[in-house]
This record gives sequence, C-alpha cells and structure tokens, in this order.
Amino acid sequence: MNLKHRLLGVALGSALASVAAGPVLAASHSDAPLIKQDPQANLTDVYAFIGTRYNDPSQQVLNVVVSVRPFSEPGDGVIYDRFADDALYSIHVTDPSSGETELRYDFRFSSVSSPVKNPDTILSYGLGTVAGSIRDVGDASQNYTQRYSVIKRVGRKRKVIAHGLLTPPPNVGANTTPEYNDSNGVAVSGATKLDELDRYTQQTIYTASTGEALFAGPREDGFYADIPGIFDLLDDRILDNDGDLSDGLGQDGGGVDGFKGFNVLSYGIQIPLSELSPAPYTAAFADLGNPDNPLPSVAQATGVGVYASVSRKRVRLLRSNRGAINAGPWVQVNRMGNPLFNEALVALADKDNYNRSNPSDDPADFAVYAENPELATLINFVFGTNLADSGRSDLALVYLPDVLRVDTTTGPVRLAGQPDFSRFGFAGGDTTTADDGRVMSSGWPNGRRFGDDVIDIALTAVASGPSYATVTPVGDNIATNDQIYHQVFPYAATPHAGPTNKKDSN
Repeated sequence: MNLKHRLLGVALGSALASVAAGPVLAASHSDAPLIKQDPQANLTDVYAFIGTRYNDPSQQVLNVVVSVRPFSEPGDGVIYDRFADDALYSIHVTDPSSGETELRYDFRFSSVSSPVKNPDTILSYGLGTVAGSIRDVGDASQNYTQRYSVIKRVGRKRKVIAHGLLTPPPNVGANTTPEYNDSNGVAVSGATKLDELDRYTQQTIYTASTGEALFAGPREDGFYADIPGIFDLLDDRILDNDGDLSDGLGQDGGGVDGFKGFNVLSYGIQIPLSELSPAPYTAAFADLGNPDNPLPSVAQATGVGVYASVSRKRVRLLRSNRGAINAGPWVQVNRMGNPLFNEALVALADKDNYNRSNPSDDPADFAVYAENPELATLINFVFGTNLADSGRSDLALVYLPDVLRVDTTTGPVRLAGQPDFSRFGFAGGDTTTADDGRVMSSGWPNGRRFGDDVIDIALTAVASGPSYATVTPVGDNIATNDQIYHQVFPYAATPHAGPTNKKDSN
C-alpha cells in the first residue's frame, strides 16, 4: 500500500461526523485583542519553503513571504491600504530548535501621506502630473508611491541592503491600473514564469546588495477557510453533506471561503541557501517513507526556523497641527510562525502575551497549550467524541517553539498548480525527499506553501493524534483559494480589483 493510501485508507467513525464544525480560527487574521485594534501591524500568514531564484532556476533559495493587514478591501478608495510608516516589519531566520534569531531582515516603509506629485487632487492614483492609466510603477499618473528600505542583521552587525525600493500600486481597476487586469477588469493571476507576471509586479522585484530578492506590495489574501460558517452557530454547510464518509469529513465542498475577495499587504524575500546556517532539529512527520517509524514519524531533520514580527516605537505622541512623534525603542506588538497556534490553541489570558514574547520563550510559557489543546476538549464536550486532549507531544513538536521549520536539504518543493501538488501535503501523497533519504511533507508542517490547506491539516492532526493509529481526514469543506497563485516569486496571487471584486459564493 503506498503512502497516500496508508494515510487515507481508513474507516471514518460516525462519532466524528460533526468534528468539521469544531471551533477553528483563521490563520492569523484575528489572533489577539490588542493587535485586532491595529490592522496595519496585524500579521495574517507566514509562508516559508525551498524553491529557486525568480530569475535563475539553478540557484536554490529559501522563500519567505509574510502578509499583514487582514480583510483589506480592494475597493477601499480613495486612499487604499498602505504599509504603516511607523512600524518595523521583520522576517526572522532562527535556530530551528531554540527559536533564537540568527538572521533578521527589517522592512521600513515611507510616509503614508507624502510625497505626492499633485497634492491638489483627491486621487492618489491616476492623476499625478498627468491624468490617465498607470503604465509603469511611479510614472506621472501615479500620484503617490510608497517606498521601502531593508536592513539585514546578523548578530550585532547591521547593514542597509536596499533603499528607496518601489511598491506597486493597488489594483484600483481597469482604468487606472490596467496592467493587473484582463479585458473585463478582473485580476489575472497564475504566472508560471517571470515574464508572465503583470508589469507592476515585475518592476518591483529587486535584488539587494547582498544578493537576496525582495518584494513588497498589495497581494490577494491566499488563506481560505469557512470561518463565517463555523461561527454562525455551526452552519450545516461545513459538515459532510454528501452522505459519503469515504472521502473524509468536510471534504465534499459546500463551504464558503470567508476570505474570498479580500487583499492583504505582503513583503517577501528569497534568501540564497548559502546565506543560511542550517541546524539539526527533531520533527514530527519527518520520516514518512520508513515503515519501521510509524506516524507521527518523528526523526532528526536539518534546516532553519522562520517567523515574522511587527514592532512599533514605545512612545507615540499625537500633535494637533503636525504629524505624530514616535520615540523610544521598538516594542514587538505581533508575531507569527506556524498557522493557528495563537488563534486556536493559546487561551485568551495569554494571547497578547504571546505577541509580545519571543519563540525561545514558548517551551516555558506556552507548552501547555500545544500539549493540551483546548480545541480537542471543546469538540469532545460538544459532540461527545473522544479526541486526545492531553499528552499531545505530536503537536508540541510542530508548535514549540513557534517557528516554521523548513528542511533545507530537500530541494525545491512542488507549488500549487504544479503536477502532484496536494493541499493536504503528505496526507495527500505530496512528499519530498531529504538528502539523507528521509521522506517528508512538501508542505506544512515542513515550512508552509501557498495553497497548503492548514485548516484541514491541523484538524486532521487534532482528530488523529497522538497515535495516528487511524488517520481521520477532517476539514471545513473549502478546498481551494478563490484566486490562482503564481508559481514564481512573490507567489502570492495578483490583488483583486475594486470594481470587479466579489465576495459571494458564485
């Protein structure tokens, strides 16, 4: 029996028929009370996976793409969403075992209000020194253009590796930003190579002085899940509704993507593997091809950890006639590594504390939430199931410390849209092989790719572990994103256009 059949060929008990309706939250769209009040600093998703450089397929890189500003409305003129000019957006590359940062990239963005080419208009886009469509980023028709710089930190060493880089405009619509859209004004996505990306995105991919590739700008929200149905008194659409349990629970469609039609702001980097210092770590699901090492197939792997953070200055002084003054040291206000940890496992008492802490603190401060998932307890209480809600060492290996662990010895992984890609990762037969012959998932929890169905993977783990004697596929009846991802950096799909954006189920 092959790996896919070994994992999915199971009898699904009727006692779990309602698990798909269990309380689950978005990847990081509403993770804690304080950061909910600060959307420009609110991280939504972190993606990290091995691939190739956007303009040189012979060079292997670690891709890291981070999204912020949940539920960004594509038609939110006249200003549209911009990166905060008073925040520090960071990407951390860590020791995979301790979570200690070894390499950090800080993104700083220019003023959200100036400079503009023409201050005597209400239009940020389409009327600079001339009126009309924007054909090139920063051209005469683009009144406002946000820029950014990137600082690379290794230990105490600090170096500005890029300065004055342009961000592309938002997708205002066919008349203002035609290069994003087709003849109907609908965003075009799904590029498989660099020259298929829209003109604005191509023009805003840069190379840092130290060799990394960089991008920052508006993108489509690549997360998908039926969060609205879950919180509307467990709407029937998120249950198994075809009567056939052989395909799993919540795997037959019928859900509605609550993130359909929304955009985010994304910043990303391609780091040459030669810049990294991989280290050994213990990982679950890291030896899947070994029949003598049954699930959760714990094994030693080699790679790095990745997480993102956003910080603000300790003091903010508002003035009545001029801009605010921001002073003091940076204070971290949000962080994210793996999807769902703070949102679905950490209790209300500690959600804000998590965002202020560092991954190296997680084993001491937050282990109780990974090892004793309340999510399983709630499902058992509501539905009378018997999921393991304590002793979850399998979940602890994924979430403690809370960094995405990426095995850097596997070579490039499959991308969404490519043959044999599975949103379920290893549970769908989508595996990759490390240099030492270990078979592991191509996607989360081995890093995270665009298109990985982290809701279904996480629910399946909660329902099946820690023994995995029976693997029970569980989901929310949403199996795909509403936009097609790109297969080239920055990977996140083309942002939706405001005038043609839809959020209904059709």
